[in-house]
Amino acid sequence: MDISIVVPLYNERDNLAPLHEELARVMDALGRSYEMLFVDDGSTDGSAEVLRAIKASDPKVRVIRLARNSGQTAALQCGFSNTTGDVVIAIDADGENDPADIPRLLACMGEGYDIASGWRTERWKGAALTRRIPSIAANWLISRITGVRLHDYGCTLKAYRGDLARQLRLYGEMHRFVPALAAEQGARVTEVEVNFRPRLSG
Repeated sequence: MDISIVVPLYNERDNLAPLHEELARVMDALGRSYEMLFVDDGSTDGSAEVLRAIKASDPKVRVIRLARNSGQTAALQCGFSNTTGDVVIAIDADGENDPADIPRLLACMGEGYDIASGWRTERWKGAALTRRIPSIAANWLISRITGVRLHDYGCTLKAYRGDLARQLRLYGEMHRFVPALAAEQGARVTEVEVNFRPRLSG
């Protein structure tokens, strides 16, 4: 398998079908083998039923449903552990990440990077300073402490070398720190400007 896409989700019923359609369109255009792994983190809004319908219509889709809401880190860990791809891509289910950015992440992986991390350059455009400053401060602090300088540690949209993703052991809120943790082990990390879209539902 060339590419595994991991989609952690919680109560995203109305966003799932549009996201699946976008992902399938982008991935089919690449002409590479792929799988989509949706990890339902204990949704209670009917997401499970939507995922069953998606899975029935697309043999490339797999679904894992966690028994209870355990958080994004746990959902990502579960997804990563069950992938088979040479490259693993994580993307949010809420529609804010743009599947059209996936080829750019893959291009960086083709240059020899182990992680290509999304940077949502337009995320805070027009936002109040009271919203922007905490995010800027958090990214600056994490970069300062870890020595891995990224503008957007909070962006889920990332591409990982598959064996690296499957070796991760994440808990708590550690998914935010994966680039820094991997860099400590010698991984090459780069940052890629990606689109940011406002949530439409959920």
